[in-house]
Amino acid sequence: MSTTAMNSTDFRQRDSFIELGARQRAIALLDQGTARELLGPFDRVKSPWLEPQGITAQADDGVVVMKGTLGQQPAVVLAIEGGYEGGSMGEVGGAKIAAALELAAEDNRQGVPTCAVILFETGGVRLQEANLGLAAIADIHAGIADLRRYQPVIGVSAGTVGCYGGMSIAAGLCSYLVCTRDARLGLNGPQVIEQEAGIAEFDSRDKPFIWSLTGGEQRYQSGLVDAYVQDDLAQIHAAVLQCLRAGLPRQHRSDRFRDYLARLAEVDTSVQATAESVRHIYTKGSAS
Repeated sequence: MSTTAMNSTDFRQRDSFIELGARQRAIALLDQGTARELLGPFDRVKSPWLEPQGITAQADDGVVVMKGTLGQQPAVVLAIEGGYEGGSMGEVGGAKIAAALELAAEDNRQGVPTCAVILFETGGVRLQEANLGLAAIADIHAGIADLRRYQPVIGVSAGTVGCYGGMSIAAGLCSYLVCTRDARLGLNGPQVIEQEAGIAEFDSRDKPFIWSLTGGEQRYQSGLVDAYVQDDLAQIHAAVLQCLRAGLPRQHRSDRFRDYLARLAEVDTSVQATAESVRHIYTKGSAS
C-alpha cells in the first residue's frame, strides 16, 4: 500500500509521527488506554559500559518496551529512541528487545496471539559495547525468526535516523515493513560507505543521492518495503493495522534470499548505480 502526498492544508493539520519520541510513538500505536511499559526508566536498567567511557547512561538504554493491545489483539511495541546515541544498540537495550520477542513467542505457544511492532530508528550496533551489542542484535534476529512463525512482526522506519547495520537485517527479517519518505534503510550508512569505498563511490554529503538509493520511497518501489506512507500518525497506525490483519505473509521476504542473490549477481559494479537501475534489478523476475 502507498499513500499520495499531502496538500499544504493536510500537512499542517496532520499529527507528525517523526516528531514524537520513542515512548510517545509506542503509546500512540497501541489501543487507547492499554499501553503498559515494561522495564521503564524508573527501573534503572542501564548500560554499565558507558559511564567508564565518559558517556552518560540513559535509564532505559534508549529502548522502550510497551505492552498492550493493537486492534484489540495482544501486542508488544519495541521502540528505539533515535535521539539517544543515534539509536545505537547495546547490550541492555538489545536484551530488552530480544526478551520481549521471546516472551511474545512464548505467549503464542501458550495460546495468547501476541504480535510485535518494532520501531527502527537506529544506526546499528553501539560501538562502545562492541561484541556485546552484536550478540544482542543476533538474539533479536533469533527472536524475530521465532515469533514470526506465529504472528506478524511489523517493522516501522519513520525517520529521521534511519535503520542501519545489524538492525537493518532485523528489519529485513520482519514480516512487513512500513516506511515514510524520511526513512532510510541500508546495511551501511553513507559515511561508512564513503570511508571504505571513497567519495567517488558514495558522497555522504549528497542528500538527494542518498535518499534516491536508500530512502523510504525507493525501498518501497524496489519491493523491499510493504507500505509507504506519509509522516502522519493516522496513516502509520492504519498501515500497521492493515499489516496485522493481513496475517502471516505466504513467504517472508528473507526466505526469498536466493532470488535476491540471483538479482545481485547481475549488477555491473563498474557502473554507478542509479535509482532506476536498482528498482529494475529488484523488481524483475521471481524477486518482484
